[in-house]
Amino acid sequence: MLCTRLTNAQFLTMDRDRPVARDLGVWRGRIVALDEEARALPAREVVDLDGATVLPGFIDSHVHLAWAGLKASTPSVAPCTRVDDVLAVVAEAAARKPPGAWVDLGGYDQRALGRHLTAAELDRAGAGRKVFLMHDSGHACVVNGPVLEQLPDGVPHRDGFLAESAMAAARRLRLPYSQEELADAVERAARLCLAEGVTACAEAGVGGGLLGHSPVEIGAYQLLRDRGWLPLRVQLMAAGDTLRPRAAHADDGIPRAMDLGLRTGFGDDWLSLGALKIYTDGGMMARTAALTAPYEGLETTGELQDDPERLADLIVDGHLAGWQLAVHAIGDRAADLALDALERAQRLRPRPEARHRIEHAGLIRPDQLPRFARLGLSAVVQPNFLRYFGDDYADIMGEGRAPWLYRGRGFLDHGVTLVGSSDRPVTDGAPLRAVQFLAERASVSGRVIGPEESVPVEEALRAYTVAGAYACRWEASAGSLTPGKRADLAVLGDDPRRVDPGRIGDIEVVATYVDGRRAGEGPAAAGSAA
Repeated sequence: MLCTRLTNAQFLTMDRDRPVARDLGVWRGRIVALDEEARALPAREVVDLDGATVLPGFIDSHVHLAWAGLKASTPSVAPCTRVDDVLAVVAEAAARKPPGAWVDLGGYDQRALGRHLTAAELDRAGAGRKVFLMHDSGHACVVNGPVLEQLPDGVPHRDGFLAESAMAAARRLRLPYSQEELADAVERAARLCLAEGVTACAEAGVGGGLLGHSPVEIGAYQLLRDRGWLPLRVQLMAAGDTLRPRAAHADDGIPRAMDLGLRTGFGDDWLSLGALKIYTDGGMMARTAALTAPYEGLETTGELQDDPERLADLIVDGHLAGWQLAVHAIGDRAADLALDALERAQRLRPRPEARHRIEHAGLIRPDQLPRFARLGLSAVVQPNFLRYFGDDYADIMGEGRAPWLYRGRGFLDHGVTLVGSSDRPVTDGAPLRAVQFLAERASVSGRVIGPEESVPVEEALRAYTVAGAYACRWEASAGSLTPGKRADLAVLGDDPRRVDPGRIGDIEVVATYVDGRRAGEGPAAAGSAA
């Protein structure tokens, strides 16, 4: 056996039995030895890492790769802060399209403008085209008259502003993207992830829901996998509305399922089917996260995605069908619904190994923390939301609720697995910047939000390695630099544990390895041996 030996580095293994190593041996894409065992193996290649700090490849447990890739190639109205400037961008994009065509734009955020745009304003800028201006949260959009005219009767809107299910109705007016278009978008976004040290991620909802791009969307990922162009490992979450009533055997106790009974776990190390993604509410940016008390200065408490009983039944049915569930719940009212439904599901069919997840867990009251623990839930949070949007979020929650935002220490103290993620492209996807926020709890303006929720840097790193692997059911093959696991590595220019916390986000990612192969050196051949 001729291995590749990586040497002259500080390997932070994230394995408590052997936390640090200096040498690491790789054979056929797997870690085979550390330190003296690695040095004793015959090596076909020795790579000097010049004193770098090496961590397990970061796992981003909640991303939207297709959306990120598509957004990068879509005209954007950001960072415009004046209505006239936004409309000028819309008019320029519309001028490049034939009359009657759809005009897609991104980067919309009403907070920068002080109000929402109107359908009439977009009519003037769109000059007869169908304008679809996507909100940065992914939970809303603004459209113009030609789009509103095509919407089914009863779809609610406020002068062209469509939120949640209303936005989904507008998206259904369009032809789906082709698998080739989606594959290109996914590859673009995945390569950016690699540059930030991310070697595996969970795609949060394909085939339906708010952000599905095609009913045959999984095929785009399979195209990349089959061609050897999938740059990193991807676990796919199927959207909850892809479940259909099935006439399965009564003894199976499965009221709804995907075709052929597919569920969590199908696939391989490169592409697999993960949790079932179920939306219960919206987002804080669009003021649609479902709260138990109104947003500060507003009368609204946000909204649920559907009738509460239907949402709860979908959660229960997904559990009965054997899925791991990833329940989107940002507001505390949505979290109540999710916790109640998961509790009912576990009573009906106990599955202590289910590893259900709450995605975002954006505002969690103190009384909800013990319930997370009792149900064995993971909290999949996005620290960069508060890094970039924290000033606004703290204001709209008020002094009493702001400390409950995107918790860290509160979850850990209750024994809840804290999992880091980005929700890319809603905000910056860089894990190191998120690690910095978890340690500092400071927004980019310097405002400290819930300082008692800060966690040690080591725990923040675990959220993007060990905990991410656990949440995605990859702990046997990822999350730590342990012999037998995948040789997926993030090579850093400094040690996040040793620098000032305010510098963690600026640490250079020197290189990223997947399957023992340095990204950018030769084709990203999924499944190839190193």
